[in-house]
Amino acid sequence: MLKAYCRQKAQLIDHKLSEFIPTDHVIAPIIFEAMRYSLLAGGKRLRPALLLAAADAVGGKGDDYLHVACGLEMIHTYSLIHDDLPAMDNDDYRRGKLTNHKVFGEAMAILAGDALLTAAFEIMLQQEGVEPKNLIKVVREISFAAGPQGMVGGQAIDLVSEGKTIDMDTIMLMHQAKTGALFKAAIRSGAILANAGEAELNLLTRYADDFGLAFQITDDILDVIGSQDKIGKPVGSDMRNQKATYVSMYSLDGARRLADEAVERAIVALNDFGEEAEILRQMVRYLISRDS
Repeated sequence: MLKAYCRQKAQLIDHKLSEFIPTDHVIAPIIFEAMRYSLLAGGKRLRPALLLAAADAVGGKGDDYLHVACGLEMIHTYSLIHDDLPAMDNDDYRRGKLTNHKVFGEAMAILAGDALLTAAFEIMLQQEGVEPKNLIKVVREISFAAGPQGMVGGQAIDLVSEGKTIDMDTIMLMHQAKTGALFKAAIRSGAILANAGEAELNLLTRYADDFGLAFQITDDILDVIGSQDKIGKPVGSDMRNQKATYVSMYSLDGARRLADEAVERAIVALNDFGEEAEILRQMVRYLISRDS
């Protein structure tokens, strides 16, 4: 069920993303080529799929919100392009392909990321069939999650922490901001777009917090025991860059236990939902067994 759902949603998202970033622009075609190179390089489309699934979970129709879902994926892709730059993680491969700066050069890669970030907001604000107050609320949620109080702030903590010993509170804050914030925004946005009630939104926020935690822990585990062929990038990047991770702090077995506990809490948060939330349950369970 989950595999078929994710495949169908990924195809839907890929099709719309290709429409949103066309190939026939006469102004600087190279920037559109660089944007499309990373945006259409594959990937699980997990964040937009979570948005659609959250809307479904509260009685909405997730597929009605593709503009916002695609905007979220564009913001995620911009962050990956910039993360891979020599000034950041200096990675050569992403999703099994050469990273953007390896193909287009550093300056064009920076511009491609900038262009995806700004275009994302243009596309999200074209979303139809939503109450204006809800669309504004969602764009604010996503802006907050992507900015200095969220993803960018988490990346800043990561940079200044390289080679240093940091405590668990700092590592959790870093990952909540760097990784968890955008997951939370995706899930909350889907619920808000579909007019979720306050109680439903609170429960989905609890689910989102533990989903993001479990994702980050399993990401740290895959950086140690994963396969480059499966995850699409070299393993051991965190160790080479002397980054604090859940594995370095708690050992491999300790990190696995923490991931199990986070998944269990996320599932408990969905106890008041019915079958309409089954995809969300399966998505968080999948984190434990994922190999990519």
